[in-house]
Amino acid sequence: MARQLARLGQLDIKKTLFLLCDIQDKFKPGMKLFDQMVNNSAASKHLEVPLIVSEHYPEKLGRIVKDLDVSHAKMIYGKTLFSMATPEMRNKVKELFPGDLESIVLFGLESHICLEQTAIDMCDMGYQVHIAADCAMSRSLEDRAIALQRLREIGCHITTSESIIFKLMKDKNHPKFNEVRKLVTFTSEDTGLSKL
Repeated sequence: MARQLARLGQLDIKKTLFLLCDIQDKFKPGMKLFDQMVNNSAASKHLEVPLIVSEHYPEKLGRIVKDLDVSHAKMIYGKTLFSMATPEMRNKVKELFPGDLESIVLFGLESHICLEQTAIDMCDMGYQVHIAADCAMSRSLEDRAIALQRLREIGCHITTSESIIFKLMKDKNHPKFNEVRKLVTFTSEDTGLSKL
């Protein structure tokens, strides 16, 4: 039953991993909706879901933006592969979830490169992949739209950060509800997703 619910897009907070991909300083100037993506990504900290963070070629592209607190991450690592699924990261996933990981929530950039390749690898490993579309950006909105369409076609759940948050909490009586609710009360800027 639990596997069936995961396949249908439900999330179990104890069987979910967040992957934050390359939200770095050097990408900010050329990225539409970058600040909106950072704001929407911030909620991941409050739910106590394990987080793994990648930085693409940090020696040249910088670190994760300071506006995004990733101090709770289980792993922050540099990579040159476009996919986050390096051997080091795969080992960390096995360490964090010895056999009981069902779902990956993926967000960051760029949608059509690192996110897409990571999602393909995670699907190939047998996980249900959820893309927080309002936290998934590319320099080109066309690249982003095509990537999200392709990710849907390969079986990823394309959704929003708010939907993910409430799927994980499941109940107004969740101990973090009031804390997290404050993060989603503002009206989100139109990200163009409704036009896809």
